[in-house]
Amino acid sequence: MPRSSVDAYQRHALTLCACALVAAVAGLGYVMIQGFAGLLLVALVQAAMLAPIVPLSDALATTAARRSESGEGGRFEYGWLRASGSTAFIVGTMLSGWTANDTGLASIVWVSGTLLAIGGAAALLLPKIPAAPTLSANLARSTTRDWASLLQIPAFRLLLIIAALVEGSHALHDSFSVIRWRAAGVGLPVISALWSESVLSEVLVFLLIGPRLVRVLGPGGAIALAAVAGIIRWTVAAFTTSPILLAFVQPLHGFTFALLHLAAMQVIVRVVPLRLAATAQAIYGTLCIGLATALLTLLSGLLYGRMGGTAFLVMAALCLLALPMCARLQLSSGS
Repeated sequence: MPRSSVDAYQRHALTLCACALVAAVAGLGYVMIQGFAGLLLVALVQAAMLAPIVPLSDALATTAARRSESGEGGRFEYGWLRASGSTAFIVGTMLSGWTANDTGLASIVWVSGTLLAIGGAAALLLPKIPAAPTLSANLARSTTRDWASLLQIPAFRLLLIIAALVEGSHALHDSFSVIRWRAAGVGLPVISALWSESVLSEVLVFLLIGPRLVRVLGPGGAIALAAVAGIIRWTVAAFTTSPILLAFVQPLHGFTFALLHLAAMQVIVRVVPLRLAATAQAIYGTLCIGLATALLTLLSGLLYGRMGGTAFLVMAALCLLALPMCARLQLSSGS
């Protein structure tokens, strides 16, 4: 079921469960199939099933946070969910390394499939998003109308542009930072520590710092802070491979990614109708972040090939370009 139709049928938890279970089964193909064509098919099927999981989870989580703010149910912060996910990523990375070292790479597939199956089953326990008043008989027409109505919201439209620039600026770092550090003689344990530092900062921002900053600064102000952090982070990365200096800027990942994401979720919660929660997440996560990252990853290869480390200045420029838009976002989101 396309993610944009999930809002129409109000089957968010069921779709989340189905995607996780099919992804778990598809992943088994990595240990059962040989040959490029077969493995490519497995990768495509699993990627298609994994793609809706984050937007649907975010739609359910932000809805629960909205209800919590209005006094329905117990206290719930969206950042708690993302912090637990980042923590699980750290633990999972460590455990998968130990498991693969002891029993081989194939064990990762089985562990991953098991966790996906457990997660899919747990999704059925999630609360539902309130149903829309009516359901159009023509789903294609309804979906097109929903997308058009979302893109007519000024704050949502502006958010897509800002997030594409700031989130997309991570593409060069994610693709080539390890290559650059290794070429400069930085050891693998140090590189591992630098990456762990950035993920730990992500957890701290999601769990403790971020929600408070979004409340104090407003979503637009928080996103502006994320853009400034990006300018600093990528400028430093452009001119040095010193592990000591990098260790000072790696924690800025908590701002350039986690804080921006928390603020973006606040904007979506404030300006998007509840019945279009999953559709908005799909547009934001896939067409905005996913597409921008894919295009900038392709561009990063060209930039790094010609400019080397100074290509990070282009990523800093993207954050600088987003900065003036944040004030308009603050006003248009009603913060």
